[in-house]
Amino acid sequence: MKPTSLRPPIIPPRATAAKLFLVGSTIGPVVDSLHNQCLLAYDIAPITVSISSTAPPLFCSSWVVPPLLGIAYVVLGYIIPRVIELVLNWQSGTVDVVDGDGDGYDDKRIHDKELQNKAVCAVASTALIIKLSEVLQTHDTISWWGHPIMLDSKLNLILMAASDAAQWAILDRTPVAFLAAIIVAFGGPLAELPFVANGFWHYLPEAADYLPLSGDLIKAGSIADNSDLALSSITGPCYFAVTMDAIALSRYIYTSSDGR
Repeated sequence: MKPTSLRPPIIPPRATAAKLFLVGSTIGPVVDSLHNQCLLAYDIAPITVSISSTAPPLFCSSWVVPPLLGIAYVVLGYIIPRVIELVLNWQSGTVDVVDGDGDGYDDKRIHDKELQNKAVCAVASTALIIKLSEVLQTHDTISWWGHPIMLDSKLNLILMAASDAAQWAILDRTPVAFLAAIIVAFGGPLAELPFVANGFWHYLPEAADYLPLSGDLIKAGSIADNSDLALSSITGPCYFAVTMDAIALSRYIYTSSDGR
């Protein structure tokens, strides 16, 4: 007996959507906080948790972030992969049901456990990638076998992209997830523009190296009036990783909900 793939509906069932929203709105802000202190500052409803006034904050976020990330996990983890499967007529990599002879209950239990383990590993690896972005953003050099390596934005993106590729190759290896994560890596930062423009948060000058519609002109000062709309290029690979763990969570939640 082995799993066979079925194409799920494009709109998630209520139980799946609710659980994905809950995970995204709770775990998401914690993972996001691993790097956001060196990238941006929240201007509306900020949250700061510190153990002392002299130590760096343990957690920084905003009350607007949990619902945004809850919605994001539903969209990134479930809806975008379904749209890709539908448009390209690809076989689903999300839903496996056990078929054949034998003890179906035991097979499903083992299969669900595998999906659960992958989901946990995906969240943990995403947290490590987010933390890597913080390390790269806050250091000018790193040491490799005793040799200093100078860091810049291009090398940072290469290192982050390599980490993303390793995460996908180890935990997923489906073309649907890869394409979804690539789309979100480019589109995710752009989706922040309305929030940046309306003062929900702003990127710190040392991290704001990307003005989407104007390339590197921001560095030349020719569009200084729009510099408050700048984003951080290192967030693209972070969106890739977040999409991977949202998809892994979606697979586990969908197949384990309602007795699937």
